Formats: sequence, C-alpha cells, structure tokens
Amino acid sequence: MKIRSGFLSITGDYRDNNEDRCLIDSEGRYFIVADGMGGQRAGEKASEIAVELIPKRLEQLVNFEGDEDENIVSGIDRAVEHANSEIMALSEVDPELRNMGTTVVLLVQVAGRCFIAGVGDSRAYQLRSGQLRQLTTDHSLTQALLAAGTISEEEAEKHRYKNVLYRYLGTKEGGTGTEAIEIRPLPGDRYLLCSDGVTDGANDEVITEFLGKFDDPQQTAERIVATAQDGGSKDNITSLVMFVD
Repeated sequence: MKIRSGFLSITGDYRDNNEDRCLIDSEGRYFIVADGMGGQRAGEKASEIAVELIPKRLEQLVNFEGDEDENIVSGIDRAVEHANSEIMALSEVDPELRNMGTTVVLLVQVAGRCFIAGVGDSRAYQLRSGQLRQLTTDHSLTQALLAAGTISEEEAEKHRYKNVLYRYLGTKEGGTGTEAIEIRPLPGDRYLLCSDGVTDGANDEVITEFLGKFDDPQQTAERIVATAQDGGSKDNITSLVMFVD
C-alpha cells in the first residue's frame, strides 16, 4: 500500500501565532496533527511536545513491519499518555506554560492496516466511494450534549460550548486512552486529519468536494485550508491529506 500525502498549516486571519503542528513520517508510518492551546506561546509548546514525543514512543512500542492489533492500540495509547504526562509536568514547573494543552489526531500505518486515534476535537475523516465518514469523536461539551440527546445537530453547530473540551493533552483525562479504531484502507481511499480551524470554516459538503476533486494531495490540502479561511474560520487552520494508491 502506498500513501501519498500533503499538508498546509496557517495562522489564519484572527490569531497572532500558529499553535497547530503537523508531522508526516518520511516512511509513511504515522501522520499527526496537534492543535495547541494556552496563553502566550504555551499552546505552541504543547503541540510541539506532542508531535515530538508521540513518534519517538511509537517507534519504541510498535512493530511497524507487523504487530497484533492490541499491541498497536496499546502502543498508541501509551505514546499519547507519555506526551500528556510530559506536557503536564512542564506546565507545572514553568509559569509561562501554566495550563497549556493540545489536541492530537493521528493515523498509524502497520503492514497495510491503519489505526485512527485522537484526543480533543481535531478530527479524522475518510472519503470512500464518494461517502464522507468522520472517524473520530470530539471530546467537547457540545458533542457530549449531542450524544445525550440534549441538543440537536442544528443547535450543536452554533452552541456556546462548541470549543470547550473535557479531554485534551495537558490534563489527567488526556492520558486515559485515544479510542483508536482500525481501518482497512482500500485503493482510492482519501483521508483528512485536521485541526478545528478547518471545520470552523468548511462543512462536510465542502470537505467531501475537495477530497474527491483533485489528484494531488498537496493541492487538496491547500484548497481545504483556503476554503476554510474564506469561510470565516477564526482559528489556526491545518489540513493533512492522505491518498491511498
């Protein structure tokens, strides 16, 4: 299986600095997007820690040539838990980094299988045969209310707690698992990892259109970011696109 990828991350129109981080493994074993949060440059530091430490621990814990499903899921969880612990520890000792945190979403490829995992509200999508599927669940108060049936889909779109997270890296809850799922990729599949800056300005119809429109993943990533920016996104915007050949 061959995966072609492309990405773009921008500060956007409403922020002073870019707290998003994105990583593509040169060997195509893992792909990561992190969206930092916190005062000053704390969010940047948190997302940097995530994309630095998670790959190192994955390479220690996962046999990318072939491994059991439970070992892969455990390796992903432990890698994210390690990054979470380091973020919390640094936040405690450096006043400038107090209360820093980050979301994370990742795709891990092991011997032709893909595992999708996330903490927070950065998302993973799959486009297969023209059908878009969200592969992750937001750890936001709005999503919790939606799942409980307290609010409707329409109300969730503009809910005041839409961006309030109950789980992210930098909290005790951030190390309690990533809810990783296995995906059996097929030729023609297209995947998107993105920060909430994308979904703040581009809806599912837009994402479906652009994931299916172009043959170049870099062009696709750039168009998704540009469309989210034009759509009024008020956050940093990061799009990482993967095409399965």
